[in-house]
Parts: sequence; C-alpha cells; structure tokens
Amino acid sequence: MSAYATCTRCVVAAFLVVVAVPTLAVSPEEAARLDKDLTPTGAVRGANADGSIPAWEGGVKSPPAGYRPGMHHIDPFASDAIRFTITAQNVDQHRDKLSPGQQGMFARYADTWKMNVYPTRRSASYPDFVYAALKENALSARLVESGNGVENSRVASPFPIPQSGLEAIWNHLLRYRGQTIFRRIGQATPTPGGSYTMVTLEETVLVPYGNPQASTETIGNRLAYFLQIVRSPARLAGNVLLVHETLNQVAEQRQAWVYNPGQRRVRRAPNVAYDNPGTASDAQRTNDQLDMYNGAPDRYDWELVGRKEMYIPYNSYKLHSDALKHDDIVRPGHVNPDHLRYELHRVWVVDAKLKKGTSHIYARRTFYLDEDSWQIMAVDLYDGRGQIWRVSEAHVINYYEMPMIWDTLQTHYDLQNGRYQAYGLNNEDEVDSFDVDVTVADYSPSALRRIGLR
Repeated sequence: MSAYATCTRCVVAAFLVVVAVPTLAVSPEEAARLDKDLTPTGAVRGANADGSIPAWEGGVKSPPAGYRPGMHHIDPFASDAIRFTITAQNVDQHRDKLSPGQQGMFARYADTWKMNVYPTRRSASYPDFVYAALKENALSARLVESGNGVENSRVASPFPIPQSGLEAIWNHLLRYRGQTIFRRIGQATPTPGGSYTMVTLEETVLVPYGNPQASTETIGNRLAYFLQIVRSPARLAGNVLLVHETLNQVAEQRQAWVYNPGQRRVRRAPNVAYDNPGTASDAQRTNDQLDMYNGAPDRYDWELVGRKEMYIPYNSYKLHSDALKHDDIVRPGHVNPDHLRYELHRVWVVDAKLKKGTSHIYARRTFYLDEDSWQIMAVDLYDGRGQIWRVSEAHVINYYEMPMIWDTLQTHYDLQNGRYQAYGLNNEDEVDSFDVDVTVADYSPSALRRIGLR
C-alpha cells in the first residue's frame, strides 16, 4: 500500500495541475466541513487509526503558568518521555514515516544522527479572527496570473481545503505569523569539522496581510515588509537588506534594496530571490529557502500528492530553551540530536519540479506541510541528476502568547558536502517579539540609508 494516504480530491488535483490553475473557491457545502470533520485550517480533526496521532482539540490556547512575555517559552510538555529512538540500526522499521531526505541523514551520519520520537501533541492554534478569516478565504480566495498571485484573501492561508499543489504552497506563504515581528537571531554554517563563526542578524517584519482589518485594497498588494541588519561578525556588520514582498508577483515583482557600509550607499538588489545565496550563508541556503520557502512559485510545476503520516520536528521547546548555549546545539555535520523532538503528524505532501525553460539549482523539491498550521516542516531538495542533495527541517513551537506555530530554528543540511546551516539560534539572546512599533515609512529606501549611517 502506498505511504501516501488517499485524499478526497487527489485525482482531481493532479489533473488540475496539468491543465489549468483552479479559479473557483470550494462550495459552501465543502467549506462547512471546517466546522465538522476538518479543523479551521483544513486538517483532519479526528485521530488516526491507531490513536498515535490524537484528535485535534484546539491546541495550546494560552501560556502555561509562570510564563511572562519576553521569556524563552516554557515547555508545556516537559514531562513527556521519549517513546523510542530511530537510529541507523533500526531505520528500516520506520522508512514509511520518513522522507527520502530524512533517510539520507541516517545514511550520511550513521554513527551520530538519531531521532528521538515523543508523544504527538497537536498544539497548533491560532486566534479566533484567524479561524474566521480561514473560513471566509475558503469561499472567496482564488489564484490569479497562472498561480503566481492570490486575490480575495486576507489574514491567513487562502485555501484551507486545497485543490492543487499551488494552493497548498500559497497556504504556507500566507499563513498567519502576526502583524509585526522582531527577531535577533544567530546563523551558524559550520565546516565539516564543526568550526563556525556566528552571524548575528536583526530582522524586523511588518505584515499588512496579517492585520485583522486588512483587505486586498488596503494592503496595496503588499504581503510583508522585511528589514534585515547584520550585527556581527565585524567584517559583515552594517550590511542591511530591505524587501517589499508582494501578493501578486507577476503584477508587481518583489522589490529589494541593500545598504553596504563600505560604499555608504543604497542600491537596488534585483537578485534577492530564487536560487541566489542567502545572506552570509556560504552558499548553503538559497534566498527562497528562508522561511523554508518564499517568493514567486513560477519556476516550478506543483503537484498535490496527498496526506502522509510522518515524523517531523514539533514542540521544540527544549531546543528553544535559554538553558542551552549555542555550542550545545551546533555540532559537526548536524545539530545535536539530543535536544531535538520529533512527533508523528499528518502532513500534506507537495512535489515541485522545475519547469522547462527555467533555471534553479534545485531541479525538484518535495515539501511536507503540517496539516494543523500550513507551516512547511521538511523539504527534500534534489539536484539535476535526480539525487537527494539537501534536506531542510523547521523546528517549531507554539508561540502561545499569539498563539501561532512558527519555527524556532531552521536547519538546512547538505548531504553531499557534509555542511549545514542552522538559522534562528537565539538561546543566548532575547526571544522574538510580535509587538513592534513600526510603520510602512520605516521600510522605505531612505529609511534604509538612515539605518546604515547610525
């Protein structure tokens, strides 16, 4: 039997990917399932056959006792014991619930890689206004410009009952992440021997799309404004990147500017997209791998394969803890698996293959999206020969002060050269803030120049 569970509309979805982009929302009868057998995000509300994935009961709805805003998040599941550990010696027993890339990690690091599997906690939750928007979007949202844009959608994922791979990937791109974000994070890209220089980044994001009062008209085709400042090491400090991200990237492409302290000037940056290397990444991550995937989807053909039960990082509060130092996490070859938590969850599988006549270093990408949040949890990345090249994972927590699911660390492993990047380290620093006093005026090129001159 196939590892992929049969989904109600997989046959129709596969046909639509080939012949057309769907332009109609789901019917009112089907949308009504979001209050019945499906959750507001479109996940299966009930448990799986053997109960190893429990029913969704609303997720984590409020912070645990003792939590105060600004703290590293208290683990609401700290008492959970490891159910079992997957190693290179027993991986064959679990292959049906692992992606090809995850299996590749056991082959590449047979002596050191493992996955500690914990009880499944369906902790994903969102504010009530997000659930209301999801239901509205299900009836109104549609793809435009051959799937490179979305209209009649606001606040949250546009297609909680997806009919195609493009709709599913837009669910990740437009999932709710608050309205303002500030992150001070570390990025480590170790050599195969484990040595690394920490790159410290400050990122401030304004998300007009996430505003509960937002509409297509009021946000002016702007999904988000992104500002990134490199604070260390000294040789990179002062470099600034500004991005205006659009909803319809055919009608208006992403706009980007950079400030270089050596030149003391702002210039347009047309290459902050697709497979150009990410900031200070040693070419271990492309621009469109930030946030697991971002940007225009126009270079790939997208197929919605269906749902699958899979071991994925989840409830990674131990990894997030300020009891750890960065050196406790960053190790040769991969992050320290003692601090990782994996759980069995249902994911949507989306396979993306490079279109003829386009270019990208990844000829194929397979995405695994959490059904409870639409967060991409893992990605298998293939080279032009059809071989697994890299594998990425998002280690998420419920930021219950919001609430919402988002990663606390992204890992991008290169199975061929033995290197990787850990992006999002903040164990030794302040935690992310979702209440930042910023306006659109703070994301203008002239504001970029003022920031660079400080």
